[in-house]
Formats: sequence, C-alpha cells, structure tokens
Amino acid sequence: MIADPREFLTGLFRAAIAAAQPALCVPPNLPPPPRGRLIVVGAGKASAAMAAAAEAQYAAHRDVVGLVVTRDGHGVPCRRIEIVEAAHPVPDARAPEAAARMLALAGGAGPDDLVLALMSGGGSALLALPQPPVTMAEFRALTTALLKSGANIHEMNAVRKHLSLIAGGRLAAAAAPAPMVTLAISDVPGDDPSTIGSGPTVADPTTLADARAVLAKYAIAPAASIAARLADAGNETPKPGDRLFASTRFVMAASPRQALEVAIAKARAAGLAVHSLGDAVEGESRDVARDQAALALSIAAGTGPVRPPCVLVSGGETTVTVRGQGRGGRNAEFLLALALALKGHPRIHAIAGDTDGIDGIESSAGATLAPDSLVRLAAAGVDAAARLADNDAWTVFDRLGDLVVTGPTLTNVNDFRAMLII
Repeated sequence: MIADPREFLTGLFRAAIAAAQPALCVPPNLPPPPRGRLIVVGAGKASAAMAAAAEAQYAAHRDVVGLVVTRDGHGVPCRRIEIVEAAHPVPDARAPEAAARMLALAGGAGPDDLVLALMSGGGSALLALPQPPVTMAEFRALTTALLKSGANIHEMNAVRKHLSLIAGGRLAAAAAPAPMVTLAISDVPGDDPSTIGSGPTVADPTTLADARAVLAKYAIAPAASIAARLADAGNETPKPGDRLFASTRFVMAASPRQALEVAIAKARAAGLAVHSLGDAVEGESRDVARDQAALALSIAAGTGPVRPPCVLVSGGETTVTVRGQGRGGRNAEFLLALALALKGHPRIHAIAGDTDGIDGIESSAGATLAPDSLVRLAAAGVDAAARLADNDAWTVFDRLGDLVVTGPTLTNVNDFRAMLII
C-alpha cells in the first residue's frame, strides 16, 4: 500500500507544516484597519512571515508602522514593518535592543490606533529584556541552565516572565489603554496564550512562587540579582482580571491540533487507519519514545487500539535533560530511543521533527527511522545506546543519512511524530 515509507512519512510532516503557513492562516484572522495608525509588533520564528502577510492585507491603509523580531535566518522582506533578526534559543544583545524599541513603539499608541501583536514560538528568547539589575549575561546563563535541565516550556516561561520588562503582559501594559489585538501561532502544548512567547500581551496566571519552585525543582542556583527579583513581591506580573487588558483581544491563528488534523486526513486518504495521541504530548524524549514504542509493538502484534496498516501520530513538545556532550535535539533523541525500544521491528517506520525546521539548535528538523536503522549503525561501528547516553542522537542520524532537513519553515506549531505500522 505504501511504496516508500520514508517518503510517505515525510509527506505527512510537510503537510502539517503547510497547514500552519502564515500566508494561509493570518489573513482570515486580521482585524479591520483602525482610523489611526496600525502599529505592528511581534516576536517568534513565524513572526516575520506573519508580518509580511499582515502588510499585504493592509496594503491600502495609509499609516502602517512596526517592528518584529525573529530568529536568525527566518526574516522575510517587508516594506513598512521593520524585521530584526536575533539569536535563539539563547538570546544575544540584539534581543533587548529590539524589545526596548518595541515597548516604546507600543507605548506611543493613541486611542485611534491599533496595536497588532504577532506572536509565535521563540518569542521568549527573541524579546529577552531582563529587569535591572539582572544582566544579559546572567539571563543568558539562566536560559542555558533551564534548557539543559529538562524543564518544559511552561516551567521555563514561568521563570522568564518574572524577570522581564516586556513578557508576562507587560507589552500590553505599555500599550494600554490603546486597543490591542494579538494573533498567535501556537507552539506550546495546550495552546496557553500566556506561554506562547512568554505572553507579552496577555495576563499571566503564574506567580513568583511558581518561578522559584521551578528553579528549586531543577536545582538551578540563580545569580543573586535573579534571586532578588524573584523574591520581590512587588515584581508580580499582571494577572487575569486586570483592567489593563480591557481593550485587548487574543486570536489563535494556527495551532498544533490544526496541523495534526491535516496530517491525519492525509494518512486516511491513503487508506490507513490512524490512532492519535493528541497534540499536547510532553515528557522526557526517551521516556515518551519507550511508551510509544510499546504501543506501536502492541498494534503490530494485533493487540492494540487499531489494526495495521495504520499510522500512530502525536504532537506536543518533549524535553531532554542534557547530561552528555553530544549533538542532540529532542526529536532525534526521541527517535534514537525509539529505535532501541523497537529493536528493528520489520514493520515499523517513524519520523519526528520540529515544524519550525530546527530540532533544538541543529540545522535539521528531525529525522526518520527505518527497521534497518540499528543494523546499519552496527555495521558502521556505532553503539546506539552509548550515543543516546551522550545525548548524541543528531550524530547518529547524520551518519545514517536520515536527517530531515527543511530549512526555516517560517512557522512553528511544535513537534510532529508519526509511526507507520504495516
């Protein structure tokens, strides 16, 4: 039925990416132009493409200004909206400069203006603007520690919001009482608006106590300046019900669920049964892999919830606790752990990738897994279990020639995983 499993699985992945392209999902969700200025701000890996889609839609409006910051390599040319690129996932000096300018731009909005915020995954690092006396060096060190700790995106952003001059609703506070509309492309499990890009335009339900608890959970000892800010009760973020959000509106332009549904429809159109684990899967990559391998093996044995031929799909965002020195990525690590758990089962193929085209900090989106992957690794003298222990999954799939390379996709609706069981 499926002549080329790798090509089929890669097609599902690309269909999920295509479903969340800003040119497709942004225009139908844009508000009418205001009487005054349209002030466009935003951040994230998809924000430049979102800005281009918005600029085209508002081509006839006489007064459009804006500033959007995206990851290096994700810029899209715009004529009236300035596009700035900066580092991700660990921020550099361009982030606070862009964030400070964005605050000033939003703060100049009048009652006849409209502030349009375009948010997508990656905005937390791209808008890094630490509160004094926290320095960028200290904020960068904390970000690196959180990334290596295995903390999930909700936990990471609970900390970062409480150290920022712009995140956690503070961009909305700068614009108030001018009207503000936020369009978002979600990259977070559960599509929590306050977690997407650390929620600069929405109320923050997390607290200083939550932030301190995250650092304690992962045994992260912050700089003294960070500890002081997290202990200062006067440094709490704006909460739900605060009147400063009275003139704001939030619209979800695209989500992981929508992208997953497109891939599911494509698989069903090919005559396959589909079992979905949902778009909000979280957990340590190798643990999630073992769980999904057990399910796939039960399906292959005829005792699972569906019968082969079928596809097992899931979205969400796993995490990796970095203990080794290798080159990884959470999707590559998922697949390497999956390979070890499946033990070369002859009827199971898989793909895992990040829809933004970047698995962690690597140039690949993810990789594919075939029944003979472990055999090929052994023939090449590669110890798969040792590579997994060293968080070196990227190197494994690069050696196999099984990396999936898309380049920047200009969108971001989290990870996509699929197993084809034939």
